[in-house]
Amino acid sequence: MIGGSADLTGSNNTKPKGMTVLSAADYGGRFIHYGVREHAMAAAMNGMALHGGVIPYSGTFLVFADYCRPAIRLAALMGIRVIHVMTHDSIGLGEDGPTHQPVEHLAALRAIPNLHVFRPCDAVETVECWQLALENSAGPSILALTRQNLPQLRSGFDAANRCAEGGYEILPAPAKAEVSLFATGSEVSIAVEAQKILGERGVGARVVSVPCFELFRALPAAKRRDVIGAAPVKVAVEAAIRQGWDEIIGSDGAFIGMTSFGASAPYKELYRHFGITAENVAKAALHRLGRI
Repeated sequence: MIGGSADLTGSNNTKPKGMTVLSAADYGGRFIHYGVREHAMAAAMNGMALHGGVIPYSGTFLVFADYCRPAIRLAALMGIRVIHVMTHDSIGLGEDGPTHQPVEHLAALRAIPNLHVFRPCDAVETVECWQLALENSAGPSILALTRQNLPQLRSGFDAANRCAEGGYEILPAPAKAEVSLFATGSEVSIAVEAQKILGERGVGARVVSVPCFELFRALPAAKRRDVIGAAPVKVAVEAAIRQGWDEIIGSDGAFIGMTSFGASAPYKELYRHFGITAENVAKAALHRLGRI
């Protein structure tokens, strides 16, 4: 493996301890400081993958996928294994403001054929998604990771990689499910909190994590229906635009997310300002049930 970062090593955390830097003085290093040149970095990774013998990975912010996009698209077209670690994946990056806060980027990347876009919700899902990216030898992968700290939702690893199906029930309903809550990444914990609020109102809700739309779409139709479930109300929450979610929640499903660019403020204030909260998720479900 050959790693790197576009001048964001300290923020992306893509340089493990002990990995030496490749330089003019040491060609044996396995980490490259690419500088502020995301497109060149992504293009160089394609060249390495085409040469063979290495698995290239790199780091930048998700919003800078715009600079990498031509090379990412070519990697998908050529079917080569490159891994892009893209952190600071939502308005949760906070004070850097709307220029650095990705809103439409998840939907835009999910639109590229043969590209796997992973958005894990905690450390366990991150390890599982990393494994899937390493095993995906027929195309590129993106790991969209948060800046903010997140609660640990999974207590350990199961016999099989749960993220391999793209979507799975991470938390069942305590009783008959009237509501299915769907989320990715940092918003899965919001869905979990919404489940508790609904439970206090006597409403059973299940939580489904959807770390990879592409793998979920590849499931047999019967399995997809099983994961989506039979609950009459479906609510999705993601700190991004709705585009792409209707294939899971339907056009009548409720969506809690972004409809505009972000803003500059501490991330907790931004989530409250844009209404991406457990209270709003629960309210949307109760409204669909006719309970409010």
